[in-house]
Amino acid sequence: MRKNVLEYLEESAEKFPERTAFADVFGSCTFAQLESRAQRIGSALSKKLAPETPVPVFMEKGADTIALLLGCVYAGCFYCMLDVKQPPARLQQILKTLDAPAAVTCESYIGAFRESGFSREILLMEELECAPAEPARLAAIRDRMTDTAPLYCNFTSGSTGVPKGVVVSHRSVLDFIDIFTELFSITEEDVIGNQAPWDFDVSVKDIYSGLKTGACVQIIPRRMFSFPVQLLDFLCERRVTTLIWAVSALCMISGLKGFDYRVPDTVQKVLFSGEVMPIRDLNIWQEHLPDAQFVNLYGPTEITCNCTYYTVDRKFAPGEHLPIGRPFPNERVFLLDESDREITEPHVTGELCVSGTCLALGYYNNPEQTSKVFVDNPLCPQYPQRIYRTGDLAYCGEDGLFYFASRKDFQIKHMGHRIELGEVEAALEKLSGMERACCIFDEKRRRLAAFCRTDLTKREIVHRLGQLLPPFMIPNQFIFLEEFPLNKNGKIDRQLLRQKYMEADT
Repeated sequence: MRKNVLEYLEESAEKFPERTAFADVFGSCTFAQLESRAQRIGSALSKKLAPETPVPVFMEKGADTIALLLGCVYAGCFYCMLDVKQPPARLQQILKTLDAPAAVTCESYIGAFRESGFSREILLMEELECAPAEPARLAAIRDRMTDTAPLYCNFTSGSTGVPKGVVVSHRSVLDFIDIFTELFSITEEDVIGNQAPWDFDVSVKDIYSGLKTGACVQIIPRRMFSFPVQLLDFLCERRVTTLIWAVSALCMISGLKGFDYRVPDTVQKVLFSGEVMPIRDLNIWQEHLPDAQFVNLYGPTEITCNCTYYTVDRKFAPGEHLPIGRPFPNERVFLLDESDREITEPHVTGELCVSGTCLALGYYNNPEQTSKVFVDNPLCPQYPQRIYRTGDLAYCGEDGLFYFASRKDFQIKHMGHRIELGEVEAALEKLSGMERACCIFDEKRRRLAAFCRTDLTKREIVHRLGQLLPPFMIPNQFIFLEEFPLNKNGKIDRQLLRQKYMEADT
């Protein structure tokens, strides 16, 4: 049984030493080269940092960066990718939480990183990889580790305004990736087109699926997700077969009619997550890639990528609900009502909860927030059984599949009625001519506002919504957009929409 993700790398380096492991627009590395570089970096790092120490990494994702991340793992440490474009204040909050004795960057980013005010030792990747590999030292580190040791820490937004660092172990990733690659038939013949930033857990599926199977990971520059022509050229030229993307990245191509320019006909698998996939966009992708497999994935960062999946096996009409599907093997997914009783009957909404080895270790240096959502299972009073409360509302259909309903914090009180913003958004997307919609609630003025990408007029929208929703659920205000702003993870930036709304209304 494997206990360290580096075994993926070492097995692929032995089987496919000269096969390209990772490539970007600047260069590439083979599995053998990646193993060698990571071992040299790990040997040097291990002389400076104790095992299970966090290592902040301030670099863009790339073929060089993966050697550094795996070098951190060889040293027995765990890595934390830092977005080089994030606001300095947020970067400082993350560094304060990590309280790491050292951080690593490269020569081209050291100036920018120093502006963060980090006062501890700053190490350069170029210097670390000049050190010789010390196999005996690395073997001793491996012998002492357990599979519950932390592998990475990804920071998500926190309800208190302070980012939360989700710490995930080797065991959680090994269990998930073994199942994930088998379920979706990812092999050494695949070429994975990496969209997600490496501080976002969607990228875990790209990185470790490639390392496990020997598939090549083609790293797509983030700028291309604003230019569909360049993006489609990249997918075609690199002969990408597998897309594991955020919903908004797929919608960018379909929404801007990218397929009128070029269809990436080598793509065989399209796996999407992060938001509810608009049916119109899904249908456009299915129309242009009729032989591809489409999979809806669901799961927050705290449960190691995903806990449910649904392989799309039919055509859906606009307004229909796409299932989030069934649990991954070795993960228990269930619903609790407001009294912490399990919901077993269909079409009754409750909070979606998860248990199993998929659960993260918790939030780094944040026991208070950890204790709020990583809790003992109320259905198992006989002994401690840890679960994660997602804060998402879902229900089970007659077909036995789970369906996402809304966020708990998307439930509002408007005109005396409880309203799920997700239900309003779903009704808007049923309207013919509505490309995308997103709702926010202005608590101060008690107004429901809808942002829409459509050619429909406000009068047409209100009239048609009146046939689907009661009056108290029809938005008071409509804001029309040509494009929705996206956050760095490729999701609709609801916070920025709210900010624009408030600024326009003052």
